Amino acid sequence: MGSLGSGHAAQFHVLAVDDSILERKLIERLLKISSFQVTAVDSGIKALQFLGLQDSTYQFHQEVEVNLIITDYCMPGMTGFDLLRKIKESTSLKDIPVVIMSSENVPSRINRCLEEGAEEFILKPVQLSDVNKLKPHLLRKRAEEQLSMSNKRKTMKECNSEELTNS
Repeated sequence: MGSLGSGHAAQFHVLAVDDSILERKLIERLLKISSFQVTAVDSGIKALQFLGLQDSTYQFHQEVEVNLIITDYCMPGMTGFDLLRKIKESTSLKDIPVVIMSSENVPSRINRCLEEGAEEFILKPVQLSDVNKLKPHLLRKRAEEQLSMSNKRKTMKECNSEELTNS
């Protein structure tokens, strides 16, 4: 009976990164309430491992595509800003929208994150209204992917018809 709804529930997968277990649980809950599929990790290193960017002895196997990354700014080891830069430097991951969150309202930090490619900067505590701001980024990315696929098909058709005319 409820199979149609559950298919829609996991349409977007969010990787949530926060070293605080309370914040991580809060984000995870808010995202699940908003029908997102969620993977939560406690560090930037674990996020990179999950995404397949970090060599490790226990490699996560990423079977699911990540559509958005939401990360805390202040974390030990690797900050959310460092994670953002690593993702934006990666050819395979650079198009994934990244959202940074912080309990500190520091305009220079916010601007720096946005200049480096963050889609949003959310002040903690994260609220349901903040989570609702994520959907346009996900929908825009999906529309861009569909347009890109459509353009590739069109280009391939043009190349194939050109080959036929030349032969």
